[in-house]
Amino acid sequence: MELAQNAQPTRWRAIWRAQAQTHPWTSAGLALALAAVVWLLGASLWRVAAGEADAALRLAMLGGLAGFAATAFGALPARFLRNLSNRTEDTLLGLAAGMMLAASSFSLILPGLEAGKSITGSNALGALTVVVGLGLGVLLMLGLDEFTPHEHEHGGPCGAGCGRVSRVWLFVFAIALHNLPEGMAIGVSFAQGDLGVGLPLTSAIALQDIPEGLAVAMALKAAGLSPRRAVAVAAATGMMEPVGALLGVGLASGLAFAYPVGLGLAAGAMIFVVSHEVIPETHRNGHQTPATLGLMAGFAVMMVLDTALG
Repeated sequence: MELAQNAQPTRWRAIWRAQAQTHPWTSAGLALALAAVVWLLGASLWRVAAGEADAALRLAMLGGLAGFAATAFGALPARFLRNLSNRTEDTLLGLAAGMMLAASSFSLILPGLEAGKSITGSNALGALTVVVGLGLGVLLMLGLDEFTPHEHEHGGPCGAGCGRVSRVWLFVFAIALHNLPEGMAIGVSFAQGDLGVGLPLTSAIALQDIPEGLAVAMALKAAGLSPRRAVAVAAATGMMEPVGALLGVGLASGLAFAYPVGLGLAAGAMIFVVSHEVIPETHRNGHQTPATLGLMAGFAVMMVLDTALG
């Protein structure tokens, strides 16, 4: 038993080494991104511990906690529901996807374009600044998707070492990856202490976290967890949102250019998740029409929220 336990880290190192050799540029980018993440998270936590948290950091923390609370609230009904039809689940996930797309457009990309223009004095350069952020967000999610073991509910396992992790935990890792960019978006949106940017986005993410939390908890029950444990694990995945919020506010609170780049990064990561994971999941069971109608409804709700609260 002891030999097997000692051999486990060696096997994991071999898996990651093989991945790094196969995808050298992705692995290098991910290493730099993870180093930046550690530094930003440490800096934000130090500010909190030292009592130097400014309004932007406090708002980001509250926004991230709101996302966590909404996820936990949405997961609670799974404790009592016997099942959730695939059609209903796909519709709820489509609703969440629509809100994420609209939040990326109205609460991240548009403010990013305005900030980029005010910094550079040029529409083209301001747009290019946001495009750089979009690219960085996509690279971050590509790296995490390639190197983190996880499983989509209908798409099967993927990522480094996925064969050595149980199916339930692969699914949990997938949801955690999904929640991270949402938290980052909340943190970046509050980086300037502007409620007109942060409040609509946080409201939209919290609202879409409710049906998402229910869908996740029901999927975990279907994967074999008890109702109580499925609710607890689904709620725990929401903790990635306050963590992401701390990362996001740390990212966008530095240099002036960091704000529009950070908004673009968060938008790129969220759009990647919607296109790469959420929409394909909603279309695999033949429920494209209700899922698309849910997406349109979610987009409309977020547009109204942005107009009313922005």
